[in-house]
Amino acid sequence: MPGPSPGLRRALLGLWAALSLGLFGLSAVSQEPFWADLQPRVAFVERGGSLWLNCSTNCPRPERGGLETSLRRNGTQRGLRWLARQLVDIREPETQPVCFFRCARRTLQARGLIRTFQRPDRVELVQLPPWQPVGENFTLSCRVPGAGPRASLTLTLLRGSQELIRRSFAGEPPRARGAVLTATVLARREDHGANFSCRAELDLRPHGLGLFENSSAPRELRTFSLSPDPPRLAAPRFLEVGSERLVSCALDQLFPATEARVYLALGDQNLSPDVTHDGDALVATATATASAEQEGARQLVCNVTLGGENRETRENVTIYSFPAPLLTLSEPSISEGQMVTVTCAAGAQALVTLEGVPAAVPGQPVQLQLNATENDDRRSFFCNATLDVDGETLIKNRSAELRVLYAPRLDDSGCPRSWTWPEGPEQTLRCEARGNPEPSVHCARSDGGAVLALGLLGPVTRALSGTYRCKAANDQGEAVKDVTLTVEYAPALDSVGCPERITWVEGTEASLSCVAHGVPPPDVSCVRSGELGVVLEGLLLVAPEHAGTYRCEATNARGSAAKNVIITVEYGPRFEEPNCPSNWTWVEGSGRLFSCEVDGKPQPSVECVGSGGATEGVLLPLAPPDPSPRAPSIPSDLAPGTYICNATNRHGSAAKTVIVSAESPPEMDESTCPSQQTWLEGAEAAALACAARGRPSPGVHCSREGTPWPEQQRVSREDAGTYHCVATNAHGTDSRTVTVGVEYRPVVAELAASPPGGVRPGGNFTLTCRAEAWPPAQISWRAPPGALNIGLSSNNSTLSVAGAMGSHRGEYECAATNAHGRHARRITVRVAGPWLWVAVGGAAGGAALLAAGAGLAFYVQSTACKKGEYNVQEAESSGEAVCLNGAGGGAGGAAGAEGGPQAAGGAAESPAEGEVFAIQLTSA
Repeated sequence: MPGPSPGLRRALLGLWAALSLGLFGLSAVSQEPFWADLQPRVAFVERGGSLWLNCSTNCPRPERGGLETSLRRNGTQRGLRWLARQLVDIREPETQPVCFFRCARRTLQARGLIRTFQRPDRVELVQLPPWQPVGENFTLSCRVPGAGPRASLTLTLLRGSQELIRRSFAGEPPRARGAVLTATVLARREDHGANFSCRAELDLRPHGLGLFENSSAPRELRTFSLSPDPPRLAAPRFLEVGSERLVSCALDQLFPATEARVYLALGDQNLSPDVTHDGDALVATATATASAEQEGARQLVCNVTLGGENRETRENVTIYSFPAPLLTLSEPSISEGQMVTVTCAAGAQALVTLEGVPAAVPGQPVQLQLNATENDDRRSFFCNATLDVDGETLIKNRSAELRVLYAPRLDDSGCPRSWTWPEGPEQTLRCEARGNPEPSVHCARSDGGAVLALGLLGPVTRALSGTYRCKAANDQGEAVKDVTLTVEYAPALDSVGCPERITWVEGTEASLSCVAHGVPPPDVSCVRSGELGVVLEGLLLVAPEHAGTYRCEATNARGSAAKNVIITVEYGPRFEEPNCPSNWTWVEGSGRLFSCEVDGKPQPSVECVGSGGATEGVLLPLAPPDPSPRAPSIPSDLAPGTYICNATNRHGSAAKTVIVSAESPPEMDESTCPSQQTWLEGAEAAALACAARGRPSPGVHCSREGTPWPEQQRVSREDAGTYHCVATNAHGTDSRTVTVGVEYRPVVAELAASPPGGVRPGGNFTLTCRAEAWPPAQISWRAPPGALNIGLSSNNSTLSVAGAMGSHRGEYECAATNAHGRHARRITVRVAGPWLWVAVGGAAGGAALLAAGAGLAFYVQSTACKKGEYNVQEAESSGEAVCLNGAGGGAGGAAGAEGGPQAAGGAAESPAEGEVFAIQLTSA
């Protein structure tokens, strides 16, 4: 047994859920009101479909219940408080089933709503007209029968994929079904061949269903446009029986031209035209052939049909019969001197004319008789016939040729007595004779030599020149004629008649002879190249100016030829002053050689040899005419003097005397212009010691930074610096840079003490001595006797004392000495204070012990210094005795009252009566 359908299962499931809720509600609230329920309450069913309805109640024990509907039922299932029923073949647009139960003497009801829908299965577009005129409206009508509900339906009219109009039927009654959409559309040219269709859309998506679409079959629209003008017919007015003529029919402003149909006929004869199209125009052409049965007046019809409309044109054509006239000769070929008869005849209606002579009446022939001569050979006779057709005169002609037989004639026009041809191009040699039959012509040399190939194309050569006898013959006789053939050709200049190179000797007589070959004989002229109009003619007395290149040109009627002829004129050697000067100066180091160029042809050889003195027999090196790798080496020295130059070639020799002198450019070096020079300040001013070697003797000028040498009496320090000296003569310059140093005596420019305010016992002080001198001065000091712990700087410019004592007070002297003298200045140092006596008393015992050692050391050191064995140096940490190199007079002035250092007033050079030395001892 099959199980319940899916719809039934859904209904039972809904009923079970409702009963469960109802029982729960009864248990929860015993006073819950009773109700009836129908599921589904609202349903959309496709027309002809089926639906399960579930009717239920929450009444615990309903007395009875049911489902009221007008729709067909297929099955029912029941329970205590429910009823499920299947409705089938639902076709009503809208029905309202009622579910009811009887409970507690009350009737419980629930109403439902069932609506049907029908898909747009049929979408129909009303048939379009077969042809629609462009510019006129036509109607598009779309029908969708039965589809609905109409309120959910949308119809769209389309041209291809383009929407023309779209309409929704929303708001229509729910029971409304089917729809019609109509639109008026203007036909256009571009609509021709376009597809129109209708699309229907049933949108049930708001009701939980889908979108149902369908479209009509497309309908093609054919539009057309036809000119109101009739076709243009081109045809002859007359058409002869048996002849063919082309007729045409044309029409413009029709669309689409390719869809037009053309009917072209002559009488009842369809001409089957060939139709061509060009845009919106067509042309129909056909060949009309007239037959004897159609003789008379006929109509030519052209009909153009398009879109159910047609345009037509008719023309009258007259078909006639007009045979050509007959022209006969009594003898078509006759010998010269015989009689011949010519006859011209035509149809009964035609009027004939023979050689301009008409017949008396139409239909009558015309005759002509004549005695045949040579001039009548190949004479043409003309017979004309005229016929009147429908007011138009028609003409036909016939011709015939008469042949007259006669003996050959060789005229100058066909076979000239003198032939002149150019050589080279191919020619057809012709000697034509008149005669009938056509004569044969044969030409050969009178001496039995060459034969001319008449009538054949061949090259013309010089060998064909000569006189020929030509003979013409046919069966009527023969003719003979002598002809002369001349072959012309362009000039030629060969090496025999016109050599490329000619050598003449100066002083002889010669002429430039250049012979050319050619027919007709060429004219030859020779002109020097680059000199227009200078023609070399006749016998010449040869001179060097005749040498050069000449352009010889030969000309005749067939062309020209040209050739360059080089004339060389040879002559003996000649010296010319500019090219081989009588006086030459050799410049040392210039790299130049003596250039002695001698004029002569062929080029003379030149040699210059010394004559007399130191140059006797010495060869003078000569510069080659053209630079070459084998040029003679350039001498570093050349002996001046007199040289004899000899030039020789095969036409003689020549000699010339050349005087050679030698010069040199300026030269300065360390020996003539030392780069380092020293002056002494205050000396008498003099020029720089700078000279130069050279011939002629160079002038030397020195300047400092572009400033000339100043005019002054004595040398000053400002004269020190760098000078630029330049030596100049006719062959160049040389320069040298000289550094000048100015030396001067020493001067002690500064002698100062630090601190300047005085020194207390145990304090430190420093004496600084600065000297100005060149070369730099050596500094020496003289200190008071007994002054110890004295330190000197590396260059002796500073004297320093640490822990001043009473022995350090007194006069100090600084002396500066160089090679140019000595200068000294003095300064007094004072050392004072109350603690000095304590220091002196406390140190008395130690001082007594040191005295003996100090005295011994002083003796030794002073002796060594006097002997020059020690130099003044700093010895603060060495523990050695230091000679202070003091020199000068006695001790300085006494110490001041306050004990501070003080320079001796008016410092001056110390006297030279003796030297004073001091010894300083320091512990390690």
